[in-house]
Amino acid sequence: MRNLLLTAAPILMLIAAAPAGAAENRCGWYVNPTPGNWYLSDSEGDWWMRSQGGMEAEGFDNAPDFDMKQYVKLQPNGYGYGCACLSVDTDKAERNITRIYSGKILPLSRCRNDKALQQPK
Repeated sequence: MRNLLLTAAPILMLIAAAPAGAAENRCGWYVNPTPGNWYLSDSEGDWWMRSQGGMEAEGFDNAPDFDMKQYVKLQPNGYGYGCACLSVDTDKAERNITRIYSGKILPLSRCRNDKALQQPK
């Protein structure tokens, strides 16, 4: 019995560490409007991933860096937006991204041509 438990323990640990559900792929406007604030705006609305002095999604460091050729400045200080797809977990009730697995910057034209998206202001 003890050998069975010792054999099963690593398998159980892997199962416990695995995400509860499959990651979602969300694409839309990737916005950094002000210091410390980040969200993705897709056809379902805004999904916050970081709020200054508040929440921060696990794996936030996995979010992609902006491509300055595919970037719109909102203010002279450099804050703005681009277009991206992110692989994430979400909390639909709170409208937050809770974990970021990976992401990819897309051409601005991809979001501009998507009629379901509202361009950030």
